[in-house]
Amino acid sequence: MTDIAATARVALVTGGSRGIGLACSVALAEAGWFVGINYRSRATDAESALARVRAAGGDGMLLPGDVGDPDEARQVVESLLAKMGRLDVLVNNAGLVRDGLILRMADETWDEVLRTDLAGPFYLMRAALRPMLRQRWGRIISIGSVIGIRGNAGQANYAAAKAGLIGLSKAVAREVASRSITVNVVAPGYIDTEMTSVLGDAAKEALLAEIPVGRTGKPAEVAALVRFLAGEEAYITGQVFVIDGGLAM
Repeated sequence: MTDIAATARVALVTGGSRGIGLACSVALAEAGWFVGINYRSRATDAESALARVRAAGGDGMLLPGDVGDPDEARQVVESLLAKMGRLDVLVNNAGLVRDGLILRMADETWDEVLRTDLAGPFYLMRAALRPMLRQRWGRIISIGSVIGIRGNAGQANYAAAKAGLIGLSKAVAREVASRSITVNVVAPGYIDTEMTSVLGDAAKEALLAEIPVGRTGKPAEVAALVRFLAGEEAYITGQVFVIDGGLAM
């Protein structure tokens, strides 16, 4: 076990090698945290993310695994515990989209999104809460979406998963609050990531017209809120924080 366990908090960020997950990994590292970076594929991106975490002043390790698989999700948590002996914060960020109108949506497309975006956070919460309950302290922060609040045509599977994540988080928040464990959801709007970069110019213009502040968000802006919720000062649980430039208001 590394000596950092005695002096620094330990976080697990799923999907932590790109986009919002990478920004969260770096933000926690800037606060001196040890960050377990989970990823499913693209090992080169993961190695780059670990280098950025270390450059930011923290330390970390890579934790490959498909969080939508219960055995692999449990192994991700157990590997981090074997290294550090504790787990203070879980950031459920891993997710995917498979869009399509409901009448054309295959069962497999529905299942794939629900498996990663909703079942995955459940598996990870279940595994992470064991050490957190022993410690009598912890933070669980799940990255939701405004789509889980307002819906969106062609995203029935994604909207259902993100709405379910809110219900899951509120229920778990009530179960563990007495042990100084908080559970919250951060629900971004349209953020500049690889997921939104595929939009064409016309789609981007239409999107910007819906956002009162007139621009999309940045991953670092989401990460700043995650870092606050991960800290000692956050006397907050069971809440959903929308960060979308006014899109959903």
